Amino acid sequence: MSLPSPLEHVPFVKLATRERWDIWSPFAILGLSCFGVFFIYSAQLSEQGSNWIQQLVFLGVGACLYLGVSLIDYRFWLNVSHWLYALCILTLIAVLVVGDSRFGAQRWIDLGRFSYQPSETAKVAVLLIVASILIRSEIGTIRQSMGVLGKLTLAVGLPVFLILLQPDLKSAIVLPPVVLSMLYVSKLSTRFFVGVLGAVVLLTSIVTWDVYRYADFMDNNKLSFTKDKGAYEPHSWLPYLHDYQRNRVLTFIAPEKIDKKGTENLWNKNQSLISVGSGGLHGKGWTQGTQAQLGYLPRAVAHNDFIFSVIAEEMGFLGSITVLGLFGIVLFNGIRIASLARDRLGTLIAIGVTVLFMVHVFVNIAMTIGLVPITGIPLPFISYGGSFVLSCCLLQGLVQSVYRFRKDFT
Repeated sequence: MSLPSPLEHVPFVKLATRERWDIWSPFAILGLSCFGVFFIYSAQLSEQGSNWIQQLVFLGVGACLYLGVSLIDYRFWLNVSHWLYALCILTLIAVLVVGDSRFGAQRWIDLGRFSYQPSETAKVAVLLIVASILIRSEIGTIRQSMGVLGKLTLAVGLPVFLILLQPDLKSAIVLPPVVLSMLYVSKLSTRFFVGVLGAVVLLTSIVTWDVYRYADFMDNNKLSFTKDKGAYEPHSWLPYLHDYQRNRVLTFIAPEKIDKKGTENLWNKNQSLISVGSGGLHGKGWTQGTQAQLGYLPRAVAHNDFIFSVIAEEMGFLGSITVLGLFGIVLFNGIRIASLARDRLGTLIAIGVTVLFMVHVFVNIAMTIGLVPITGIPLPFISYGGSFVLSCCLLQGLVQSVYRFRKDFT
């Protein structure tokens, strides 16, 4: 089906009418946001932190952003995707030049009372530019497919490269699954995905080999994994993998090598497992969890990366299942809206957003229970973070727009 121009044949904005709104995702998002505010408060109760108030402000602004994007025909973004992409690249370059450095990374632009993280809006820009390229391209013959893949490699590779320079591995690793899912619904050849699987296995093997080589280097030179970070980097074949990131991988695949006593690199993982395991069926009660309150689960991460551990300890299995159920509604509803879309663009946007959220949810919860290495990927609408909350609201607003304008074709 040919795609009509976003500014022709259809109104640019449609006001709210009951039959045009999908209500499932907004209610689930509201529930998740309430969990986030309550448990950010609980995680910081012992130090009387005020991040829960800031989270409320972020959510309020995010709600306005969600509503505004929902009212705009999603096809409008097709015409401005290249401008948004260019702005994304400029901000990613700007953060490397004038960005605020924290914890050994330069990921934020200081705007006074608010810090802006360009890698979060880069996710939106990459999703839209990929959709724009796919909607304007033919995928059929090998030659056509190779041309499209070349364009996508350049379009996605540049922001990923700039994000890795910050370094921000967690934001970079969520983009490939999004692009692959959009290629899949574009009906690219199965042989391509078999090749990608082979490349992933090869890359995983190379990273694992490099990490073990790193461990041997540190042992042979009697260097500390925690104090001598950066010592191995000049000797590595993987220049964009930093020693603290190798520590995280090594903590997962060979913890006995890096932290035999469990008091350094393994500390966060072990305390998270204790938090989740001690919650039982009903939990210890809101604000009654000992891991976060007493600081065993580090206060620097309890309200963001490990917020699910706080929920599991204080609300138990039932609270954890409730959170998973709310995420399930958002994710399955995203797939449903993708199936209802009347054009490829709507399908691509809804699938891309849904897979992005799926990666965030799976990796965050899996790392809190020791199933994957600790990456620092936040939990949508629950983890503390202004740029992340706003990007989540914007992305879900796009999905709502796909639903609202699904019938506006001539």
